[in-house]
Amino acid sequence: MEERITFGTDGVRGLANRDLTPEVALRLGLAAARTFGGPLLIGSDTRVSGGMLSGALAAGSASGGAEVLDLGVLPTPGVAALAPRLGAAAAGVVSASHNPYLDNGIKFFSGAGRKLSPEAEGELERRFADGDAERPIGGGVGAVRRVEDAGERYAAFVLERLRPAAEGMRVLLDCANGAAYEVAPRVFRDLGADLTVVADEPTGTNINAGCGSTHVHQLEAVGHDVAFAFDGDADRVLAVDEKGAVVDGDRMIAILARDLRERGLLAGGVVVTVMSNLGFFKAMDAMSVPYEVTPVGDRHVADAMERTGAAVGGEQSGHVILSEHGTTGDGLLTALALLDVMARSGKPLSELADVIEVYPQSLINVAVGEPVSARTVAGSEPVARAVSRAEARLGGEGRILLRPSGTEPVVRVMVEHADEEVCRRVCEEVAGVVADVGAEVEV
Repeated sequence: MEERITFGTDGVRGLANRDLTPEVALRLGLAAARTFGGPLLIGSDTRVSGGMLSGALAAGSASGGAEVLDLGVLPTPGVAALAPRLGAAAAGVVSASHNPYLDNGIKFFSGAGRKLSPEAEGELERRFADGDAERPIGGGVGAVRRVEDAGERYAAFVLERLRPAAEGMRVLLDCANGAAYEVAPRVFRDLGADLTVVADEPTGTNINAGCGSTHVHQLEAVGHDVAFAFDGDADRVLAVDEKGAVVDGDRMIAILARDLRERGLLAGGVVVTVMSNLGFFKAMDAMSVPYEVTPVGDRHVADAMERTGAAVGGEQSGHVILSEHGTTGDGLLTALALLDVMARSGKPLSELADVIEVYPQSLINVAVGEPVSARTVAGSEPVARAVSRAEARLGGEGRILLRPSGTEPVVRVMVEHADEEVCRRVCEEVAGVVADVGAEVEV
């Protein structure tokens, strides 16, 4: 990693012990102490590198004079939820979310449990780049204290907000061998659910390995009323209905939005990203539910929800924010909210999920050399003409989205249309033009 770190859409992330080293974590902790003061909360997921990096982060923070409260293994939304309740100035999470165990990351929340503002992130980056300024000694050194009941505190927080009548409901949980492996089963057992749990035996190297939300299609949910698959840090969840069909973030948000609207609680409408399915937007239009569309990234969703007062928002990936209950995406709260709708309505999840008709979608990632080339290619005249022709062919029954990646040398071409064959052909045609222009740029 460079001497000067830069925060991406979800903090700092990289290969543990090569890109993201204990030295970097220590300096980030020191910078956090100087930026926020204390106390600072620190939590992590179950990766083998988590102890190494959270220990270094805590040491750096204490070296900067901040008191550190070590939460141990806890879902990311649990760390955010406990920040204001424990009087924290800020909170750090050591996790790489849905990535393989080889990766890890560090991200921060404010003392209110929200994503850092760009100004706060900029200040943290500047402090990191300052190097080793003078440190306190004696009584000025921060203490590191373990919070032994962090899991119980987070479980109580969740159940105070949502306690669906789930007694006897057959629920399957896939904990991704990640941060939810203890607290999620505890919550569902407290509700009296007839519970089956898988991927709840983390080894440090099996997080997200063939399990969790990134492998939800492998989950055998038949025989249960619902299955929930978390990702590694449990800030997102996907569901599987009683027939074995996956219910993604779009459908979950639509189910929750319709329920809130019917109860007169849908203040501010909904917020989703440009990657939401066309069927979602048509469903919202049909229900006269206002929505705002943001660029990809939960930060953009959270910012828009705070600005508009939206009750629910999120991403197709299952990262859902319920503003009445939490400040960030929370897989456990989302699962309980969905279970609550099922319990109150008496309807199976498969019936509730029919709230939207999902349009066929084709996505092609076109390699174009390097990240800067992606923006050049996407903005070129030949590609613009190809997109214009595609929009004319798709008409009102489809849409095309062209998005250069900000971190990879890739242009993403996504097409949706009621006719799957039209969808595929249009996507391939536009992707072909992108590839041709990309080849010229490389030359």
